[in-house]
Amino acid sequence: MIPVKGYAVQNATTPLDAFSFERREVGEHDVLIDILYCGVCHSDIHQARDEWGGSIYPMVPGHEIVGRISQVGSKVTKFKEGDLAGVGCFVDSCRTCPSCQEGLEQYCEVHNVGTYNSYELDKKTPTYGGYSNKIVVDEKYTLKVSEKLDLARVAPLLCAGITTYSPLMQWKVGKGHRLAVVGLGGLGHMAVKIGASLGANVTVLSTSPSKEQDAIDLGAHSFAVTKDANLMRELRGSFDFILDTVSAPHDLNMYLSLLKRDGTMILVGAPPEPAAVAGFSLIAGRKRLVGSMIGGIQETQEMLDYCAEHNIMSDVEVIPIQEINSAYERVLKSDVKYRFVIDMASL
Repeated sequence: MIPVKGYAVQNATTPLDAFSFERREVGEHDVLIDILYCGVCHSDIHQARDEWGGSIYPMVPGHEIVGRISQVGSKVTKFKEGDLAGVGCFVDSCRTCPSCQEGLEQYCEVHNVGTYNSYELDKKTPTYGGYSNKIVVDEKYTLKVSEKLDLARVAPLLCAGITTYSPLMQWKVGKGHRLAVVGLGGLGHMAVKIGASLGANVTVLSTSPSKEQDAIDLGAHSFAVTKDANLMRELRGSFDFILDTVSAPHDLNMYLSLLKRDGTMILVGAPPEPAAVAGFSLIAGRKRLVGSMIGGIQETQEMLDYCAEHNIMSDVEVIPIQEINSAYERVLKSDVKYRFVIDMASL
């Protein structure tokens, strides 16, 4: 077994603290990655604090991982020692169900193995994430990372990047479309960058007037404060697509009213409480309310390659691991632009 250092929570109410554990030995199809940076996702907080239920403790969070490969298995063909590599939200799946066969492993119908707070395919061995200095992953679930970009700013692409890229690809958002992005946080700022790069006319919808200049600087063409009821009435029927990144409870019906006929609202945020949608919010304009969750391995690789080609990275604040608990509190206050990233050298 491979000794590893990391940070873990022991239960839903304790802070993250130093934690030593072991990874499996490198198998013939595995790579060993020395983790350099790991992003801090809001879902790390939800799971560490058992806000979604079913959390597995002790828990080492982190699924926005970039690092350098230090060992490869005897049958590995995609990577060699010294290569940069990334790991996203899952590290294995059944490989045989229809979703896996179609390259949509994130929707595996048997068992998608989360990078942390999950169990391996044996459904007994817990997985530990990227708040650690090493990880062992099958090469099929490992991503190639470009040497061109700032690695710390690449890390959040493994979740925030693919979570917004995938639905924009699925619904073919691009030139000639008006796209609204709800929320300007870790997900929202990536949606603005990617949406604008695809040629869409992007409007940020936010409750915070202070974020207007930031939205424009990120590439948005316009900005609207959702607390302004008159402005919201003026914007009714304006958008082809709305990408909703907000994880707090909010009124979906108001946003649905902003869609054009045949418009699509895409949920990628995960509020903890069920949302009520009035039938006529959808019926009156033949509108669609859909959801999307990250992407498969092939699409995640496409996203990383696209971002490298177009110089798209997350805006981040790099922190030492010792500041992770205060970083969690700052995330909850939206006090970060726009993603914390842990420098694993601090371990």
